[in-house]
Amino acid sequence: MISRLDILQAEERLNPDRELSIIIVIADQKLYLLENNIVVKQYDISSSKYGIGNKSGSNKTPLGIHKVAKKFGKKAKANTIFKSRRNIGRIAEINYDPRKSSGDFVTSRILWLSGLEEGVNKGNGIDSYLRHIYIHGTPDEGLIGIPASHGCIRMKNKDVIELFDLVPLDTIVDIKPE
Repeated sequence: MISRLDILQAEERLNPDRELSIIIVIADQKLYLLENNIVVKQYDISSSKYGIGNKSGSNKTPLGIHKVAKKFGKKAKANTIFKSRRNIGRIAEINYDPRKSSGDFVTSRILWLSGLEEGVNKGNGIDSYLRHIYIHGTPDEGLIGIPASHGCIRMKNKDVIELFDLVPLDTIVDIKPE
């Protein structure tokens, strides 16, 4: 569980003028939405099954401060499948089994992250934006709560739709190991 001290320390690093911000804690497999430094929503997530890291091609989840650079899927139906950020007109079947994966599908909504820390998540060979790191829905809802992605932050479809509607572009996202 994220402590009040963790929130305050993260907020010191974030832009204090922002009303909304997101903290993702990999060790907890949680995403916290903060409003005026107070946790107002908490969601279970799934980060990379390969661990944390910033190298292109590693399929690892990058750490550090990011922003929501682009959003896709505003009017798409829940569970819509996206390829290359395009709605392909198919609805995913949701898998609730925590033991098997249906692949690495991106569903419902996409919040595309851009790293803000040069040498950490921004720059040659480590750029989160160029790595296509997203917060997105998944048909593998049975795997939410355990590391299972290929680098992105996966959420349940209803949760990512809610988050998408709540946060504007440029919302700060701090991805922390613990």
